[in-house]
Amino acid sequence: MAWRDIIYEYDGSFDGFLCCVYESYTQKEHPTAIHCDGDDCLFESRVVTTDPAHAQRVYRSFFRFSPNVGPFLRRVFLTCLDEKEMAMYRFIVKLYREGAPLLAMLSDDTYHPLLKAVRNLSGEAEALRGFIRFSDLGGMLGAEIEPNNRVLPMLRSHFCNRYHNESFFIYDRTHREALLYANGVSRIVPLDRFEMAQPDKTEADYRRLWRRFYDTVAIKERENHKLRMTNMPKRYWNTMTEFQCEDFFNPCSKDSNEAAPALSVPDGRSVPEKQTGFSPSAPE
Repeated sequence: MAWRDIIYEYDGSFDGFLCCVYESYTQKEHPTAIHCDGDDCLFESRVVTTDPAHAQRVYRSFFRFSPNVGPFLRRVFLTCLDEKEMAMYRFIVKLYREGAPLLAMLSDDTYHPLLKAVRNLSGEAEALRGFIRFSDLGGMLGAEIEPNNRVLPMLRSHFCNRYHNESFFIYDRTHREALLYANGVSRIVPLDRFEMAQPDKTEADYRRLWRRFYDTVAIKERENHKLRMTNMPKRYWNTMTEFQCEDFFNPCSKDSNEAAPALSVPDGRSVPEKQTGFSPSAPE
């Protein structure tokens, strides 16, 4: 049976992507593109239904080559790599064809872009561990970020363990999703519309104190803007307290809500997490 070209549509999940790989081999098809549901497509396409059993079968197949392949592909799936689905698909096809020796070929044209994307993801997550600025909103800590990659699954364990006695949320403006944590349980949920509540007077004062501290410790004679841009890239400044305009430090009026509503975390995941078995699912 001759292999034929096709365009796949899937639900945007890691399991859904693995099902596209399964569909390709069982139906003897070469996907020319893999899109999320709702993406515009000018050519004929077919929707691939997410089946956990099929995803599990594909995920288990990676262990023939290395136990690190599955977790590595999960991280690639979180990156902002252009057309990452097709890049991952080409790597998987080549891995099936050439076997484990491919994993030692770090400059391979299908492997290297994935490695580079994961390094970028890890670097951004590491930077945000230090650049996230929380505010106290009615007893709950809240923060916003604008990352290039989907870093919330990478930040989840760090902040849930660090603030295990607190309730907090981190909102990702880029991907419109939020990490929620309360009572030892965390969850990452989609959140299309979100606006941070204004601070009360106490929080506004703390914000001013933090900016004053930042300005005070600076030594004018030793200013090095190029070095600061290297250690603290400007694309992170938009959500950092010390770089905000004056309105950010104004407390809410008495007529408005002084506190953000408390957020619950239904059907969440207990923290700290421990993976068991060969779960193919990407972090929520």
